[in-house]
Amino acid sequence: MTELATVAFDIETTGFEVGDRLTVVGFDADISSRVFLNTGGKSCSPQLEQCLNDGLTTPVTLSIHEHETALLEAVTTFVESTLTPRDIKLAAYNGETWNGGFDLPFLRTRLTSHSLDWPFGALPYIEVMDVFESRFNTTENTLTGVYDELIGDGLGDIDPFEDSTEAVTAWKTGNFESVVLHNIADIRRTRALMNLAERYCSKSDFSMKSLDPVA
Repeated sequence: MTELATVAFDIETTGFEVGDRLTVVGFDADISSRVFLNTGGKSCSPQLEQCLNDGLTTPVTLSIHEHETALLEAVTTFVESTLTPRDIKLAAYNGETWNGGFDLPFLRTRLTSHSLDWPFGALPYIEVMDVFESRFNTTENTLTGVYDELIGDGLGDIDPFEDSTEAVTAWKTGNFESVVLHNIADIRRTRALMNLAERYCSKSDFSMKSLDPVA
């Protein structure tokens, strides 16, 4: 496991239905985060990235897009130019489990709706939730709950929301800083949990899958 660096992945959306849209896509590596924001055509402060970095110890690079198509095209370019050439594994919490998950299925649907190709074909994937459900004794199974039980405070301090559903309302009202901060907290929680699991679990405890499509 140690030969592949972890890049954590998480999305924010307008809801859970087929017609809902992506609002934020975030990636976190050991030195920085890369986040993509869809404003849905609303105005957004050009100083948002600087405001975010003023309160963070590890920097974030933010790009702002007026609609979902532009966000997805930018994410594809980033994955193909920056992630694919590196020795990395993609990791998400409840991103894609054996019987469902959220992030990757939602992303597939949105790419399909815009007739865009799947960008993650060259990357291996690990589902972080599976490891903590089977190899750790926790009373929680959510990302925030497991993080709080096993690691504690820290990254939660930058999350402005008690519940992730608050991100939907915040985005609709144009509170983009809070939505992006929530995403940053989640991708950094995910990577912190993956790092913790690698410290205490054997390689055989992790199920790595290919995201390469058949055709």
